[in-house]
Amino acid sequence: MTQEIFNIYCDESGHLEHDNIPVMVLGAVWCRTVVAQSLARRIRDLVIHHGLAADFEIKWTKVSRAKQEFYEALVDYFFDEPELHFRGVLIPDKARLNHAEFDQTHDEWYYKMLYTVLDPIIDPRKRYRIYLDIKDTRSEQRRAKLEEVLRNARYDFRGQVVERVQQVRSHESRLLQMADLLIGAIGYHNRHLTGNAGKLAVVRRIQRKSGWPLDATTWLREPKLSLLRWQARESGV
Repeated sequence: MTQEIFNIYCDESGHLEHDNIPVMVLGAVWCRTVVAQSLARRIRDLVIHHGLAADFEIKWTKVSRAKQEFYEALVDYFFDEPELHFRGVLIPDKARLNHAEFDQTHDEWYYKMLYTVLDPIIDPRKRYRIYLDIKDTRSEQRRAKLEEVLRNARYDFRGQVVERVQQVRSHESRLLQMADLLIGAIGYHNRHLTGNAGKLAVVRRIQRKSGWPLDATTWLREPKLSLLRWQARESGV
């Protein structure tokens, strides 16, 4: 029997150690590989339908009152499309991290968190192609390390489950942009920001459509939007 193949699109917000942003969110949108292109075309159609340029890049930072209707329609599409799924990990306060106590670097801890995002998604009976947003000169190191960690954890030394981990640019992937939007909304809500009416409306739309508050752990196997609120131990990480 041919193994079913899935695409996973990963992104993060507030992931740098000293960025003065207390809240960190990592997350992934995933779908079957066979439908990925058709889903991306549908998102492109939504972009055009709302009067935006065909190559408009969907980003949380671009959400505004003027574009609120479009972003709410995009949220509706995510929740109405059974092929699309999201899992995220919320770290509410990076200031509580104590890497030295646990003999790890921030980067090593980052990979643990990304693994925590991906582990419940990956079924060893299926195959996965994982896409990461290119962010800086260290992106290739991050890609290679994540591929190594995921394969080793499953004794998948020939890449029969984790087929590949690949870097992509966010403007080239509509589904990576969808991940950016959902992660951004979770981060905005948990930073208790209120200055952008369009963003507040999108957060409320996601809360209403998901049935979850976006600041608490959902059921692990929640099929549409799964979230883990991660807490550091009192003595450190």
